[in-house]
Amino acid sequence: MKHPAPQPRIQVCSQSGRSGKVSGLVIAGGSVVFLVIMLVLLVYTPPKDSPSTTTTDSSSSQTGESKSGDAAADPEENALVMYCAAGIKPPVAAMAAQFAEEEFGMPVHLQYGGSGTLLSNLQVAKKGDLYLAADTSYIEIAREKGLVDEAVSVARMHPVIMVQKGNPKGIKSIDDLLKENVTVALANPDAASIGKLTKKVLTQHGKWESLSKSARVFKPTVSEIATDVMLGAVDAAIVWDATVNQHPEKADMVDIPEFTEAIKNVTVAVLTSTEKPREALMFARYLQAPEKGQKAFAELGYETVKGDKWDPHPTILLFSGGVNRLAIQDTLKEFEEREGVTINTVFNGCGILVGQINSGQRPDAYFACDTSYMVQVQPKFSIPLTVAETDMVVIVEKGNPKQIKSVYDLVGKDVRVGLAHHEQSALGALTKKLLTSLKKDDQNLYDLVQPNVKTNTPTADLLVNQLRTGSLDAAIVYRANLPYAKDKVDIIEIKEGDPLAEQPIAILKTTDYPNLMQRLVDKLTSNPSRGIFESIGFRWRITPESL
Repeated sequence: MKHPAPQPRIQVCSQSGRSGKVSGLVIAGGSVVFLVIMLVLLVYTPPKDSPSTTTTDSSSSQTGESKSGDAAADPEENALVMYCAAGIKPPVAAMAAQFAEEEFGMPVHLQYGGSGTLLSNLQVAKKGDLYLAADTSYIEIAREKGLVDEAVSVARMHPVIMVQKGNPKGIKSIDDLLKENVTVALANPDAASIGKLTKKVLTQHGKWESLSKSARVFKPTVSEIATDVMLGAVDAAIVWDATVNQHPEKADMVDIPEFTEAIKNVTVAVLTSTEKPREALMFARYLQAPEKGQKAFAELGYETVKGDKWDPHPTILLFSGGVNRLAIQDTLKEFEEREGVTINTVFNGCGILVGQINSGQRPDAYFACDTSYMVQVQPKFSIPLTVAETDMVVIVEKGNPKQIKSVYDLVGKDVRVGLAHHEQSALGALTKKLLTSLKKDDQNLYDLVQPNVKTNTPTADLLVNQLRTGSLDAAIVYRANLPYAKDKVDIIEIKEGDPLAEQPIAILKTTDYPNLMQRLVDKLTSNPSRGIFESIGFRWRITPESL
């Protein structure tokens, strides 16, 4: 009788019971390891860049193609996006990081490239907050295109020839760059500010065509051609002086006469596309502040500018004649909101304001009722700018019950007259001057009207209110005092003498905030401000020549 063959499965088990247990443990352990790895991958988040800056290179090719949108599309709602000229990267990157690390907690995402390349990028992107160009010509182009608003100067530079350390080729001039044994790199004039300026200046000297033909390479940023010199790829390049100053151990600088006057302002402008103008302006002020950005620019070889004292939220003092109140109060509020500053404004008669200034008070700016009250404090202020002018007029009760037809009728019987105080108010002083120049019965009109004067006030708005309440029959005020009272009073034109007041504004010479105050003056002399002045009754005096 045949016995059945043994089962292979039993044979395998019987041959290696121990090894089978080991194999099972290996399989189980591998599964656990696999699960752990998968869990790690699921919860793992790649490390982010520093919260202060994110950089994007916009000059990956000689034609200046941009990767715009990478920085502008960043999801961090609080971040600022800045298009930054590549040659200005070192100080701006350092300040962006410091700005974020201090109490502001505001990241600045930087996109680098040639000034021209970046200008093209931001036109397409229509996003971002700030644009820093290596010279102001790009800012002006951007302004013409409606891309920027405020502009802040942060440094100065001029072109030089950068050569290898020790200047082994003995380069001393542009003509030396044309020698057969000298290789040169230039920045693309259509992409980089230094390239544009080099072409402009050397064209004027008749040397651009020959140099451009002999150049070994054109690149879109100053940083790239400087690197070529330091790596020995070329013998020389035309770069900014600050670029060479940052690499004293690797390169030397050759100053040449052609570039002596070609000084350019590094300028940062706020983009019209920004949704964070206050924060953008804060960072621009930060870059310009002596205690902040200017220290970094100086350490890295840039010529610095005079910046404002650093304060995240400055408080400034403005003295203004009462006549200007209605024309400027809304503009001041808008400026405060946009700049993140506080403006303490004192409206009063200019005689009082001048007395306070001469007693030692230091308003950061003074907007006078008339030039005669600016002259008295002129040494303390910059050259004044005449913004507007307005006439003096006689106002009477609606219907003119006293039948007053000229200033001569103010001496009539039972006419209650109101005048501004001649020592406290520019209007009062101008009124006295005007009436004194007019004669009636061989006496000056000012003396003749005095018996009828019932009140002398420091500001014209008080006269308007008293006439409207019936306390006066007539008063001499500015036309600009009447925008909201025209339907409640009658206006009598003054045709005699010179009944005109001019309103100048000037900045205190010793203010801690000269640049901020200049932006305020720019705001007050802008087209929107003009519309307000003219609607109130002023005539506009600002012309392109006066600016």
